[in-house]
Amino acid sequence: MAPTWEPRHPRRSGASILPVLLPIAILILVAVSVGSWLQFSERQAMDTVHTVGSQAADRVDVEATVQRVDAAARELALRVRVTPRGSLGEEEGTAPVADLSLQTSAQTLGDLEFEAHERLTIRDVQVALTNGSISDYPFDTYETDIEFWAQLDGKQVPVRMLFSNSDTLFSISATPTSSEQEAAGVALGLGLARSGSLLVFTVFMMIVMWALAASVLIGAWYLTIRREGLVWAALGWMAATLFALSAFRNNAPGTPPIGCVMDWFAFLWAESVIALCLIAVVITGVRTALQHDDIHPT
Repeated sequence: MAPTWEPRHPRRSGASILPVLLPIAILILVAVSVGSWLQFSERQAMDTVHTVGSQAADRVDVEATVQRVDAAARELALRVRVTPRGSLGEEEGTAPVADLSLQTSAQTLGDLEFEAHERLTIRDVQVALTNGSISDYPFDTYETDIEFWAQLDGKQVPVRMLFSNSDTLFSISATPTSSEQEAAGVALGLGLARSGSLLVFTVFMMIVMWALAASVLIGAWYLTIRREGLVWAALGWMAATLFALSAFRNNAPGTPPIGCVMDWFAFLWAESVIALCLIAVVITGVRTALQHDDIHPT
């Protein structure tokens, strides 16, 4: 009687794979849902326009939009568009009826001057930031104030400000504040912090740095305990990780400076662990190779 052949690894049925695929599908669905909610929340914050000031028919509208925040220079670029309304403007608000002077706060570098009957153009101004340090990246926060009050032909006129933010690396909260010329001017206190997406990405980067350092540490422990000698493939992987981690860190959004929180929380320690593991594996491997040569001379 011929022996029957039985497969050593019987094929799994679809029912046995389902308990594995179902949790994975649920995790993917949860991750996509959370990501969609976070993206929608940030988009809503970016589209928010804060309006403060006078609602009079004869007023000056100031549309102020943050274009870019330069934390290293401690300033933000503010794009300003001025529109006189009612009897203060002509040609549907594209030009003032008289010389228009737009004065700003102490943090803003320079006032704005517009000549009578001349077409109004968009201006970019720099606003200084206070109370914060970029060395706290990615948890650094800043504050500043922006104020506007207008004079038309030397006389104070009401102002309304429409403030928005277009810098995706920062989230900005705006709070109306008192002004010395509250009857005609407007003022906003701004609080700046890194955006939620940037925080999530940088925290993920720190986790990856520690994970890579742990992987190299485990590999070095295995090679030194087992006395594997000079394993060139492993040494190449460790050296590549050492240099790749530096390039990975430099890709962090917002160009963080050396010595920031991210460096002291993860990068510098991960680099140190990988470098020490590489040195330990080389020393141990050389000793093992020399002992092998003494026992088995050529």
